Amino acid sequence: MKCMGKNTQLVFDRNTVEFVTVAAEFCAFLERSEQVKREFFVDTLLKILPLLYLKALMLPKAENAEEVPEHFVTEEDYEVIRLTIASIMADKDDYLEVFMEDMAYSDTPIKSSVSECLADIYQDVKDFVSVYRLGFDETMYVALAACEENFALYWGQKLVNTLRALHDVKYNVKEDDMDDLDGMDECV
Repeated sequence: MKCMGKNTQLVFDRNTVEFVTVAAEFCAFLERSEQVKREFFVDTLLKILPLLYLKALMLPKAENAEEVPEHFVTEEDYEVIRLTIASIMADKDDYLEVFMEDMAYSDTPIKSSVSECLADIYQDVKDFVSVYRLGFDETMYVALAACEENFALYWGQKLVNTLRALHDVKYNVKEDDMDDLDGMDECV
């Protein structure tokens, strides 16, 4: 596939560059969040995730490429991110999922976790950002098309579901949780 003209314009479109910037910040935040307190973690994600969603919505439409973009996130990378988030979220990691096809046929609630959803989003977004760091127009275009498709079909819904769960953690504080918040610093 030749990436010339319109394809190159899409790769360097202002909205694409802004998405890359927000996506890189999202990934960097998760990668350096090991020593972060839950309150700071939740507050930061409540700001980054809506911006990531908005910037993904504004991406210029790229035609689906026949090629599959290169993957950079290993299983080990994924697990480190997932376990770090699970540790930060602790007892607030799990939430009830309401936007799943299986939910319509289920008599029991379906559980999801903030850590797994964020790790899934991280994996896709980090792969995209990593391809952009290489700087090859053709592979950047393939990654852009794949990222748009994955956002529409997969991680966009996970993002808004996770946002709902994080909102609940921040604003639905119970009396038992108030004792845990006394004396908490933003960051260690």
